[in-house]
Order: sequence, then C-alpha cells, then structure tokens
Amino acid sequence: MKKKHFTSTILHADRQGRPEHGVLHKPIHTSVAFGYEDARELAEVFQNKRKGYAYGRQNNPTIDALANKITLMEQGLDSVIFATGMAAIGSTLLALLRSGDHIVSSAFLFGNTNSLFNTLNSLGIEVTFVDATDASNVEAAIKPNTKLVFVETIANPVTQVADLSAIGELCEKRKLIYFVDNTMTSPCLFLPITVKASLIINSLTKYIGGHGNALGGCVTDTGLYDWSSFENIYDNYKNKDSSQWGITQIRKKGLRDFGAALGPEAAHHLSVGSDTLSLRIKHACDNALAIAKFCENHPKVNKVFYPGLSTHPQHERARELFNHFGAIFSIELDASIDCFDFLNSLELVVCSSNLGDNRSLGIPVAHTIYYEMGAERRASMGIPESMVRFSIGIEDQADLIADFKQALAD
Repeated sequence: MKKKHFTSTILHADRQGRPEHGVLHKPIHTSVAFGYEDARELAEVFQNKRKGYAYGRQNNPTIDALANKITLMEQGLDSVIFATGMAAIGSTLLALLRSGDHIVSSAFLFGNTNSLFNTLNSLGIEVTFVDATDASNVEAAIKPNTKLVFVETIANPVTQVADLSAIGELCEKRKLIYFVDNTMTSPCLFLPITVKASLIINSLTKYIGGHGNALGGCVTDTGLYDWSSFENIYDNYKNKDSSQWGITQIRKKGLRDFGAALGPEAAHHLSVGSDTLSLRIKHACDNALAIAKFCENHPKVNKVFYPGLSTHPQHERARELFNHFGAIFSIELDASIDCFDFLNSLELVVCSSNLGDNRSLGIPVAHTIYYEMGAERRASMGIPESMVRFSIGIEDQADLIADFKQALAD
C-alpha cells in the first residue's frame, strides 16, 4: 500500500490493528491483570520471549495503541508511554545511566528538566550544561565517561534552537546516545530521526493531546543507535535482537520499576486528541507568527523571542529544520508595564502554566515556572524578570491580535 501522509496515517492507525467489533478507536481497556490459559505463555511474556500483557503497570492494549501512534508519527522503532513527560525523561535516564556517568545537556531547558538534572548530579550522574545552539560547545564538554547528550528542539521559554543536525553528527561519531525533546515542535513540525536522534521525548500533554485534559509522556527509540555498544545494558535484556535492548530496558527498568504508568482513560483522550494534531498546530503556528510580528513592532514590547522572526538568532536554522516555527513565544515588556497587570488585562488569553492547549495561555516566567532556579540561573538562560511566555491556541487570529492590542494599550 502506498505510504500515507501524516494525518491520514494517524487517523487510521487504530483501525489498521483490527480492533474488536470494527470500532474506529481502540477501546479503553481498564483491566489491570491479564489471564492466560497456559501458565507457560505467561512466563514467556515475563521473560520477553513472547509479546503479551502481564500487568497494567507495564503495558495495556489501550496504551499500546497510543504508543503505536507515536511511533508512526516519529517514524521510529518502538515507544514506551509514561504518566507524564517528566516521568518519561526521568525514568529513561535512570534506566540507562549509572553513578559515574556523564551527560552533556543544553543549558536552555524546561524548568522541571533543569531541576531533575540537578538531582541527577547529586546522585552521582554528572551533568554539564552548555549553549547547545553551537555544537562545538557540546563537543568541548564531552568526557571519557559521557554517555548521552540531551537537547530540546525549541527551548522554553526563550526559544533558542539547538544546533540539532551538527550535534547529531557529533553523537554518531562519538557513539553517544542523542536524546531529543520534541515537545515544542511535535513530530508534525519536526522529525528528530532526520538529525540522527537516538531517543525522542514527547510530552503528550502538550500538542499531541492538545486539549489540556490528560497528562502523558512518551519515549521513542528511532532505531539508529547501536545498543550492542552500550555498556549499561543489563544481561536480562539481551535476549532479543540488539535493536530492542535499549527500549526493553527503558520499559523494564524505567516504566516498570518506577511505576509511572499512564492510565487507559488518559491514553484514550490523548490518542483521540492526536488525530487532529496537524490541523491544530498549523493554525496555532500561524496565529503565533502573526502575534509575534505585532508585538515586535509595538513600542511597549522591548523584545520578542520567536524563531519565526527574521531577527531571531536561529531563524534560518529553524526555517531549514521545521515545517513551521512553533506556537510558543515570549516577550520582554517595557519597564513601564507590570507583567501581572498586563496579563490581567488580557481577556482571551488565559493565565495558565500549560502549553499546547487549543486555548491561548500566558504566564509570567520568572515569577512562576522558573522561580525556583533563582535570579542568577535565570539570567544565564536569558530570562528577564519582565518576560511573559505565551502558548498560542487556535482562536480566530483577529480576536487574538485585538486582545493583545487592548492589553498593551492599558
């Protein structure tokens, strides 16, 4: 059969698995336990010799259907679903790394990821933060014990775009795991496999789910990394083809041992939401570009951080890599405007901490999601005290611009 485009593939992903009774969506399977007529079959499932279901914390038919969708989106080998995006990052790193290992990470990180990496440092997994917009900074930080490089596609909230292609070439050459957080772009705007990513993280809560009604996270193995050369794979997980060693260890030592399992009801919400990803995100990106341009020309806005603007330091890179420039942007307000008063003046934009919702959301960055970092760390990331971050939704563009116009006029 001829290969289908993005939306056609995702819309019919469940149906290709021939779900029971001809239903178009994979049903919600709420059972925690799964029975077997032959006890040997259950043992083989536990021993990774047979595909099947052993316990709801590890897998479930509804969860597997969602994982299949994400794998198709990312054009990867296999995926593991978690309760949240942070659960996916933390469980994966703790499943693959050991005390004494070293990570090179972009310094421009989501606040909770930064907090997690500081925790890893305290546990003996060293993390070096670098400016990942230049691959030479990553290369300079690599040590003999470096196992992994972690970057975000578009950084939140200052929107720096990592040197994704060059870092991928570097990781391939040095045989390092290349872990790319695709949340801000989603597989609709960018495929990390094209820059030789080994593992891809998506917070399903954001654009893939899209409706702000379910948490979820996912790690996808692209199949590009040679796990037979990775010394941290446990012998228990080497009883399959080596291409499965990494994702099996993530599923067993990460998902199973830490127990950060997604519930089937949430999986169903996320799966149904993902059907319209392409339609939603393209409209949101168009809205974001229009509002960013409006703000760039407004006298009460000192600076706009958005890769779609020609003034952005990585604009050309973003134009070459991504189908669109994303739907988040941040602004630095003039000193004459209080960021709280400005947000309170917005009528259509909701003051909220989420991203990727159908509704437009705004938040004062330094006072909320990056508050724990402290002023010095915020300054190193380029986050001013007057910064407001926006996640633009799918409202009518004219209404959104009118809302920004009236709020900035107050």
